[in-house]
Amino acid sequence: MAVSDAVAFPEVADIETASDDYARRFSGAVGVWMLGIQEGTVLDRLRPYPGATVLDVGGGHGQLAGPLCRAQYPVTVTGSDETCRKRVEPWVQSGVCQFVKANVLALPFDDRSFDTVLCFRLVTHCERWPDLVRELCRVARRSVLIDYPTCQSLNWGASLLFGAKKKLEGNTRIFRLFRHAEIADALGRQGFEVRFRTGQFFWPMVLHRVLRCVPASRALEGVPRALGLCQAWGSPVILEADRRVSEM
Repeated sequence: MAVSDAVAFPEVADIETASDDYARRFSGAVGVWMLGIQEGTVLDRLRPYPGATVLDVGGGHGQLAGPLCRAQYPVTVTGSDETCRKRVEPWVQSGVCQFVKANVLALPFDDRSFDTVLCFRLVTHCERWPDLVRELCRVARRSVLIDYPTCQSLNWGASLLFGAKKKLEGNTRIFRLFRHAEIADALGRQGFEVRFRTGQFFWPMVLHRVLRCVPASRALEGVPRALGLCQAWGSPVILEADRRVSEM
């Protein structure tokens, strides 16, 4: 992390998220499978809006920029440091993606500059997360899509098991669990209403990383997903909120 950026930007968790070390958390077949669930859900939500302009705040991890570029969405990725550009550089070089170094709490864009604003792998690590949500909503013309881990799931005991989780995963960071109402209220204060919400996994992600077996993970997730338990109790959550018609 650049010292100057740490001073200038109060929230720089996306620098770690854009690192090679973080990317290794999603290496191998299980990692590809987990990211596929996230990718599929986001693309499904955007499918009714072909060609929509997308801002991916803190998206230097490249988990969504690549799929969105392949789907021919005009994508802009922000990062708190130039190092956040590394994983999205191939798409930047090909001209299908833009990278902008930016403070996530003071984005350098006009109000309602992008049709859809994404923010994944960041809210949970952001101490001033309500300010982050405010900025996401400010620059979004139509919708905001974010992810967050929730205490209304098997993650409720995460704080008690953090030591064991860190030992198993090796590079786990401290993160915040949210109640759905907290996120919905923060969005509501900015004139946005929750339109869609779903949990990605019923079982904690660390379990799938330990198993290292995609068929076993699919089987474990299949039953609760079929019963609707993942929808109600899954985590991390992917949430879509739209600007209220009265705010258009």
